[in-house]
Amino acid sequence: MKKLKIIILGLICLLLITNNSYSLENKILFKINNEIITTLDIFAEIRYLETINDEFRKLKKNQAFEIAKKSLIREKIKEIELKKDIEKITIDNDLLNKIIVNNFKKNEIKSISDFDNFFLLIDIDPNFIKKKISIEVLWNQMIYSKFSKNIKINKKSILNDLQNNSVQKEYLLSEILFSLNENEKLDQKFNFLKKEINEKNFSQAALVHSISDSANKGGKLGWIKETSINVKLKKSLNETAIGDYTYPIIIPGGFLILKLEDIRETNIDYDLNDELERIIQKKTNEQLNQFSNIYFSKVKKEISINEL
Repeated sequence: MKKLKIIILGLICLLLITNNSYSLENKILFKINNEIITTLDIFAEIRYLETINDEFRKLKKNQAFEIAKKSLIREKIKEIELKKDIEKITIDNDLLNKIIVNNFKKNEIKSISDFDNFFLLIDIDPNFIKKKISIEVLWNQMIYSKFSKNIKINKKSILNDLQNNSVQKEYLLSEILFSLNENEKLDQKFNFLKKEINEKNFSQAALVHSISDSANKGGKLGWIKETSINVKLKKSLNETAIGDYTYPIIIPGGFLILKLEDIRETNIDYDLNDELERIIQKKTNEQLNQFSNIYFSKVKKEISINEL
């Protein structure tokens, strides 16, 4: 009987410990208007970022926490703005499936069932990521509807460049986009970022400090064709050595530092009309990203962010 009482007491203690741990894991950390972010959300975001970015795994725990927090707050702000016009954050299944397969090729994901199984195995709810993708798609659609009429592209100039070149230069780029706080000077901020880049590396500095959506990928932009880059950025890149980065370039929405990872030249072998459309699309996306950053900054000022 005494032994049974000890066992029961032990079980009760175990339940209390479990319940206390669970409540800690589900503690509300931030309130963004009426939306909340919990510790479980942060842990899930950290695991997700570790999956999509190898550099993220090298960060200290406190850095990983701050980046995950920043990422989730940015996402919640977008969700709040979207919900002003739509009731539910969902997109067409076919579009969602296509994006998932394209974005997770490196994880050998070829179908939605592969996607679900992959993330369930690492203890991440696939719906958590599907919602993230849906928010980004809906946000981009909203930005396009608001600002597409403001896009300016010189089609004639692009066509002229294509017709007069037999070899095409491409740049392998990474970026850090940042803004200045009140009373903060550009050189002061740039010196701080240079210190961060030199002590860690460009990718980790982008993870921690960039306000661009590319931050979660360490600022990596991939190979960008010269014809897709505007004159101001091209001038800065042509003055930058491979492996180095530019002085901050003023763009709509903030200041941009580009790292020139590599350069290559390729023989032109494409359909002229197809390439023209591809470049127009690339330049369109670039301008839309700038409008997105500007609009996000405006929306953020109207949002209440409270740490609990």
